[in-house]
Amino acid sequence: MNHNILNRLYNSETIKQKTDLFTVAGKWFFYYILIGLIAGLGSVIFHYLCQVGFHFFMDMLAGYRPPAPAGEAHLFHPSNTPLNRWMLLFMPAFGGILSGWIVYTFAPEAEGHGTDAVIDAYHERGGFIRGRIPFVKTLASVLTLTTGGSGGREGPIAQIGAGFGSFFATKLGLSERERRIMLAAGMGAGIGSIFRAPLAGALFAAEVLYRDPEFESEVIIPAGISSVVAYCVFCLVFGWGSLFRSGDFMFDNPLELGPYTILAFVLVGGGFFYIKSFYGVNRIFKSINIPNHIKPAIGGLLTGTIGFFLPQALAFGYGYAEMALHNQLPTILLVGIAFGKILTTSFSIGSGGSGGVFGPSIVIGGALGGAVGRMFHHIIPNIVTQPGAFVVVGMAGFFASVSNAPISTIIFVSEMTNSYHLLLPSLLVCSLAYVLSRPWTIYIRQVPSKINSPAHRGDFFLDILAGIKVRELLPKLRKVQLVPEDMPFDNFKNLFSTSRQHYFPVVDKNNRLTGIFSINDVRSVLFDEEINRVIIMKDIANRDIIFTTPSEDLNEVMKKFTVRNLQRIPVVKDDDHSALLGMLDRREVIEFYNQRLREIQSQKK
Repeated sequence: MNHNILNRLYNSETIKQKTDLFTVAGKWFFYYILIGLIAGLGSVIFHYLCQVGFHFFMDMLAGYRPPAPAGEAHLFHPSNTPLNRWMLLFMPAFGGILSGWIVYTFAPEAEGHGTDAVIDAYHERGGFIRGRIPFVKTLASVLTLTTGGSGGREGPIAQIGAGFGSFFATKLGLSERERRIMLAAGMGAGIGSIFRAPLAGALFAAEVLYRDPEFESEVIIPAGISSVVAYCVFCLVFGWGSLFRSGDFMFDNPLELGPYTILAFVLVGGGFFYIKSFYGVNRIFKSINIPNHIKPAIGGLLTGTIGFFLPQALAFGYGYAEMALHNQLPTILLVGIAFGKILTTSFSIGSGGSGGVFGPSIVIGGALGGAVGRMFHHIIPNIVTQPGAFVVVGMAGFFASVSNAPISTIIFVSEMTNSYHLLLPSLLVCSLAYVLSRPWTIYIRQVPSKINSPAHRGDFFLDILAGIKVRELLPKLRKVQLVPEDMPFDNFKNLFSTSRQHYFPVVDKNNRLTGIFSINDVRSVLFDEEINRVIIMKDIANRDIIFTTPSEDLNEVMKKFTVRNLQRIPVVKDDDHSALLGMLDRREVIEFYNQRLREIQSQKK
């Protein structure tokens, strides 16, 4: 009977534990779905506003109607306004003054390309983003991008999605760790939806946080759930399919890896110029002593000056990337688009305008890839048979060279172009581009690795300590004066007067450890003559010894140090806890940890 009762109790407790597990999992699943819904709706609104603004400013006022990518048709019928290059000259300045006023009046941290602000919030601000940021970023970015400013959509939508994730976590009173995860989930959802690349969006949110090839593992699943939901919301409104429709490209000739290798070096050179141009312009504008909201207008005027002669370098430019995929643009124009886009993006966003840097990178990389592909097709047509394939690989390789995010970039471009047969050359080019461009990045808020992130400092303290065994510190153990357990206290006073020890191990006649005491334990009886004559050290020693062994890790040792606020603990043999090897000092443990940390950091460089 008792056995049956125990079984019932056990089964009841097991069911309760499973129920609690499903309840917690269900709660978080609901949170990530909600973040995906809001990020998806944010993408829908942002994309619609971009279409409205572009139709009004670029089409109706300036008569500029660039081609659209195959998966993103224009929502409005084109007007009959003839092309007016003078409007193209001044329109970006008009958008710059409006966006600059909005940003620097309501949320100065919304300036720039956005993704860096999210990365900084993840590492340095406990995942916190002010609630007004998504709204300010949306309006400012729409004005910058639809009046001809060169930029992408990932920066604004990253801040929109991440901003809601952060706001939601803050309202729920969640921890900093949970808020960081929800922030990253929102970023991945926003980017994955608006570029129709849900898997890449989730991987990008986990990879872009670091310069080294690391992923924030706890972010991938939440960002994946949110990204899938956001992608479905976006596609339900604007249709399914990839952003670009590329040809049926195949990789079936190993000799083609030679031209792809050369492409990698071209992309690295272009990426270096892009980053230096972007942050060079940024430094110049920061040094100019004029009101901040005027600076994007000046950047817009410089952008318009380039657009006057090369309209293809304005706005998004995805349609020209689509044309390059189908080998419809001459080589000289492709080179012009690449370098024109680098300059217009530097002026538009580097001056303080609002927009992303991923979108322009796709166009720049695609144009450089197309130019290289066309040249090799002309020289060795039997080996390079499809110049458009170099456009796909160029898109991936260029962004890998400027972002330090090679893996997610490969998936990004594969999803955006619906071309998965070029994974091998993409992997080669992205790997080479990443290795060659390690010293620089477009995302300056990236930290080298998890060990350098404030979000993980406590985690790594424990991880590093847990990886060090006490045996590694055996040469640093302190030899101490042993106290026989039958020593009279009067005799110990003579020993104590000449000793600098704070802890005294007590041993029996065979020098086997039987107890330990500190100077604090004897302080109260040190000058009591009556007690001094009747007690021996065995009476004072604490037999409940806190010790460690060579096979124990330093994480456990640190716990033992703190349980009684000890400065030293005895180290004994693994197979004989009465055989004392020496005393381990807390400062030695901390110093050894710092030394190991320096070694790890030097290996990361």
